[in-house]
Amino acid sequence: MALQKIKPLNFFEKIYIIEILRGLIITFKEIFKPKFTRLYPEKKLEPLPVFRGRPVLIQEENGIERCVACGLCARVCPAMAIEVQAAETEHEKERYPIKFEINMLRCVFCGFCEEACPEEAIIMSQEYELTFLSYENAIFGKDKLLKQIKFLKPRIEFLRKMK
Repeated sequence: MALQKIKPLNFFEKIYIIEILRGLIITFKEIFKPKFTRLYPEKKLEPLPVFRGRPVLIQEENGIERCVACGLCARVCPAMAIEVQAAETEHEKERYPIKFEINMLRCVFCGFCEEACPEEAIIMSQEYELTFLSYENAIFGKDKLLKQIKFLKPRIEFLRKMK
């Protein structure tokens, strides 16, 4: 391996004037371009199916949730935001989550829980408006997480197509 000599910088390169001028030229070009403003509260964004919003649990049409409380989502979560406790049931599936909580302050919306779930029970929804007034409001239990499957069809179809 041959050694390469490093060319010494000249005076203008040492004080970075040329680079500063290049940056200013880019800045002035952007200043005079037309602006685009979205009127957010009046016109809401319709996210594409690829968008990862807040995680939700799928509830079938008959009212039974898909989750079998395997705990894979909790194990794979890098932020450790998911807590699952299982219980037995008389239905054909043997277990269900008696407690399923997601701490939305810790959730990083990575989608690992969605990828790890063998039952497609937890998916990332299209919801992106999350506001909390206290820490207790940011912990979503099953009451806030369960969502009917009919509202999640575009995301489910996208996930099945991408597998």
